[in-house]
Amino acid sequence: MDVIVIGGGPAGMMAAWAAAMEGAAVCLWERNARLGRKLAITGKGRCNITNQCEIEELVRHIPGNGSFLYGAFSRFSPQDIMDFFARAGVPVKVERGRRVFPQSDKAADVVNAMTQALRDAGVTVAYERRAKSLRIQDGAVQGVVDGQGRFFPASRVIVACGGASYPATGSTGDGYRLAEDAGHTVIPPQPSLAPLTTVETWPEQVMGLSLKNVRLKAEKEGKLLGEEFGEMLFTHFGISGPIVLTLSRPVIEAGGAGVRLYLDLKPALRPEQLRRRLDRDLQKFCRRQLQNGMDDLLPASLIPVFLGLSGVDVHKPCNQLTREERQTLALLMKAIPLTVQGCRPLAEAIVTKGGVRVDQVSPKTMESKLAQGLYFAGEVLDVDGYTGGYNLQIAWSSGYVAGQAAGRSME
Repeated sequence: MDVIVIGGGPAGMMAAWAAAMEGAAVCLWERNARLGRKLAITGKGRCNITNQCEIEELVRHIPGNGSFLYGAFSRFSPQDIMDFFARAGVPVKVERGRRVFPQSDKAADVVNAMTQALRDAGVTVAYERRAKSLRIQDGAVQGVVDGQGRFFPASRVIVACGGASYPATGSTGDGYRLAEDAGHTVIPPQPSLAPLTTVETWPEQVMGLSLKNVRLKAEKEGKLLGEEFGEMLFTHFGISGPIVLTLSRPVIEAGGAGVRLYLDLKPALRPEQLRRRLDRDLQKFCRRQLQNGMDDLLPASLIPVFLGLSGVDVHKPCNQLTREERQTLALLMKAIPLTVQGCRPLAEAIVTKGGVRVDQVSPKTMESKLAQGLYFAGEVLDVDGYTGGYNLQIAWSSGYVAGQAAGRSME
């Protein structure tokens, strides 16, 4: 076999396809009984394939060594992966925030298209085969030893077995061990995009409530860490959802515990506009008790929690609220406070921060600078981006570059 690719996720599948398209004999190792298990659950089962943006914008949305990938993105861009799936019979659509999804809204269609592309390219897939170790001699890779101790020779090996998040899908950090065995330094993995736990317990009372078009701001000791606009979700442990996941990275970097969050429920309204809106609603429901007069402003399940935080008497008739009480409600609606306790464990993170040090890998080919014929692609590298399709583009681009380079080197 010319090339062995370890890992049947997006990076591994793309690497295997690209190498085969260069004429190499390729075997893709997948430890599960099917390919793309993690890919099949991305984007809530819809698969946010990429983000339709320019390369400079891509790099800006990858805080974890994004500049390392500039060349890879130039070689295989968001438009390239969109065209790839269009040719494979999976037309795509672009939604808010330039996020790209299959028109069918089915991640399974993406997995099936990749699987068929591998068949068409002549890639052999070895299911339920796990890599135990690499065999390296005189500074060059010789092949891979599997979990049963069998040696499979190959002069080119691509490690693309993911990070350490969602281990149930097969991402258990095997790639880190293989890289270290080859002499590479691995930055210790930690959560990158992860739900946040809060000191306050009231989120559990509205568990399952999703808010759209809200703004969340994170601060520590008066310093702004970041703010995001979009969708979030309340859970039994705190908060999650796209804007929370994106903010989690600077929050975790700032130590997590003690970071203050402020939730703006009405970001489209300036404080004075919100106050006038609140006054109109209170006038509209003037004969109702306050707890029954907020229906047009807040989701029903959030009203009792919100009023409890405000300290205003929920039984007070709307037309009897004082000026100060109205101001309290308006201000709270613009900045509901939460305190971060920490984040959910690495196993629940969407993306892993950390991995193989990128200064030990060629950005032009994804080949190891320490072992000839050894390549890395995807989340096993110390690269990570925000939510919105950026991390999958990392996988597609790095996988394509690694596979193409490995395949061409066989000529």
